[in-house]
Amino acid sequence: MSLYLVEHQSRSAEPTPYERKLAGAIEEVFGEGGHGLEELVDGLNRRGIHGPDGRAWTTESFTTEIARMGAH
Repeated sequence: MSLYLVEHQSRSAEPTPYERKLAGAIEEVFGEGGHGLEELVDGLNRRGIHGPDGRAWTTESFTTEIARMGAH
């Protein structure tokens, strides 16, 4: 028997351009081997991908924003 993972998402709408841009940048950082929170935040900042307030990410602002986005 073959086991596989089925992905399920419960979204009420398509991702916004902001969410798509952030997701793409996160994938780039992960693709370069950055898997820790600090590496991720540094990678986003190096790419000029800022938080929703236009400021550079901190570990706190990133975790707050990801939690907010997950609550939708």
